[in-house]
Order: sequence, then structure tokens, then C-alpha cells
Amino acid sequence: MGRKSLLLMASILVLFTLQSCQQKPEEGILKNYFHAISLKDVQTMSTMAIEPVSLDVASWEITAVGEEKIESASLPDLNKKELELKKKLEGHVGPVLDAKDVLDAAKDELDTARTKAAKAAAQKKVDELQAKYDQEYELHKELQKGYNEAKAASSKEEEVSSFSLGAGELPNIRELTGEVRSKEVTVAIKSKAGITKNYVFYLRKYDLRDETLNLAHRGRWVIVKLEATS
Repeated sequence: MGRKSLLLMASILVLFTLQSCQQKPEEGILKNYFHAISLKDVQTMSTMAIEPVSLDVASWEITAVGEEKIESASLPDLNKKELELKKKLEGHVGPVLDAKDVLDAAKDELDTARTKAAKAAAQKKVDELQAKYDQEYELHKELQKGYNEAKAASSKEEEVSSFSLGAGELPNIRELTGEVRSKEVTVAIKSKAGITKNYVFYLRKYDLRDETLNLAHRGRWVIVKLEATS
């Protein structure tokens, strides 16, 4: 075997060894997180988890790692939906107020009606306008509910995006495109009392890009949430 072939094989072996020795992202962040728990260092925990939770831990072990998923960043679409629903909500304020004004005017007519026939006609008008107002009001409540849900979803996604990027305030973060990586890691945690429970840690990493400035924003793996499974 020639010298060049030996050098090539040696280079491949070194590269493979280095890749094998690299710590997987879930191992690194969980090791640091549990170390912070052992020190009761909530401040450090809060740099790794959106909602840091302190646990009773004597020992821990990763028992399962879900497949890493890669999806397009959803914040631009969530923001678009929020703005569309806000516009619909604001545009429906007028019809609701108009229906209320017409209904109030009809009620005034009912109050001032003197004859039985006039009262009956006025009452019929009030009933019809009340039904129309109720319909508009219910529609408005549905629009308000949809907008509130969309606003909460986009705000939460913006919070997690900013947390992963660790770049402070980005005025145009809702416009950034790119990829979001996620994985679920199951960890068996043994308490100081000797009781073992399983927890699922949900991890995410954001790699986004500002297309206007041609600027990349590389995020880090963070703990989005954790929940007990048994």
C-alpha cells in the first residue's frame, strides 16, 4: 500500500475518531442543566430552559433520544396569521357598534310607543334587531378568541426563537426564515429517596437568516419544556 493511501486512511480514521468523541447536544445541555440543579443555581438553569424546573435528583440517565426533526421556521407564518386576524377583528368593530346603535334606537321607540299595535310592532323590531346584534357579537367574540390564540402562539414562538438565538432584541425576528431543529429526550431520574421517574425533555435549536441583510443567526439547543411521564 502506497504512502498516499496510508495517509488518507489515517486522516479518515482521525476524523471518524473525532466525530465519535464529540458530545451529542442533548448530553451536553442536560449535563449542564443537572449540574446547575445540584448547585441550586436557578440563574444558570434559566439560561438553558425557557421555564427552569428544579428536580430532586440523586442520579440521572438518558434512556431514549427521539429522532431529530427539522422544520421550516414557523414564526413568519404565525405572525402573518396574527396580523390578518387583527385586521379582521378591528374591521368588525364597526358592524357591532352599528348593530348596537340600531338596537338601542329600536328600544327607545318601544319605550315611547303608546298604542298596543305600536308597542307590538316596536317589540317585533327590537327582537329582530336583538337577534342580529347577538349574531354580530358572537362573531366578534369568535374573532377575538382566534386573534388572542394567534397572538399567544406567535409571542411564544418569538420568545423561544430569541432564547435560542441569544441575540437580545431583534426588531425583525418575526421575519427571519430558516430551520428549527427539535428532539425529545427521555431521562430516568432517581431521587434522593431512591424513587425513579421518567421525564421527557423537549429541545429545540433555531438556525435563522435575515434575507434582507444576508445575515445568519445561529442558535443553540435549549430546553423548551419538560414533563413527567411516569
